[in-house]
Amino acid sequence: MPHLRIASVNVNGIRAAARNGMSGWLDAADIDILTLQEVRGQDEHLEAALPGWSIVHDEATAKGRAGVAIASRTPALASRTAFGADDFDSKGRWVEGDFLIGDRPLTVVSAYVHSGEADTPKQDEKWKFLDAFGIRLTELGQDDALALVTGDLNVGHRELDIKNWRGNRKKAGFLPRERAYFDRFLGDAGAEVTGVDGTVGTGLGWVDVGRRFHGEIDGPYTWWSMRGQAFDNDSGWRIDYHLATPVLAARVLDYRVARAATYDTRWSDHAPVIVDYSY
Repeated sequence: MPHLRIASVNVNGIRAAARNGMSGWLDAADIDILTLQEVRGQDEHLEAALPGWSIVHDEATAKGRAGVAIASRTPALASRTAFGADDFDSKGRWVEGDFLIGDRPLTVVSAYVHSGEADTPKQDEKWKFLDAFGIRLTELGQDDALALVTGDLNVGHRELDIKNWRGNRKKAGFLPRERAYFDRFLGDAGAEVTGVDGTVGTGLGWVDVGRRFHGEIDGPYTWWSMRGQAFDNDSGWRIDYHLATPVLAARVLDYRVARAATYDTRWSDHAPVIVDYSY
């Protein structure tokens, strides 16, 4: 069946990823659209790492930080970076590209949510981002649209998504309030959703492709700390997502996490998440 293969990965710096093996992986992966987070570079660094690709890139305000991009075999029909309130600096954290899947328009997003830090101004920025995220999901999901939000969303939604969830309940990335946003994002559209933190909101109806595809299992994880034996012990977090509108989620043919075979063959601390969508 004809398909569009979309991969998302936090590259942990595009220059380092290219030096350490990303190009070899990409040559073999047969990707149509590649979304990247934590580019931490400029346009010329992306062009050097991805020769021949069409690239839209939103660089962070601070050099060497964040940065999101979408690379594609055919150019995007249009792209956007506007996100959130005017007083909120979302540079380097949200970029949208419009493509065609068959004869229908498809919007693909590369998003990099703040990592945050509980009870600090860093967490306040994360709350602002998650608020804006919900508003944009509502807009993108109207009228049975084909839309996909990919990226490092820096929240483990459920206990299945973090190996050591008990030890992280009070830490950014697994705070009940953060997880409740995802309860609403992924709750039935229009339904009253009670979040894990007890708050009540309206479900937006988006689909977590990885969880739907794999069901009620641990992981599969997408990020492992560089410290200790986290990778070797598969003590990871599933924080890299494909969130799809229902009509797009119905087109999923395959989902996989391209985990490196060994620690020393990794080219990022995140693994690519690859999904095939039917035409």
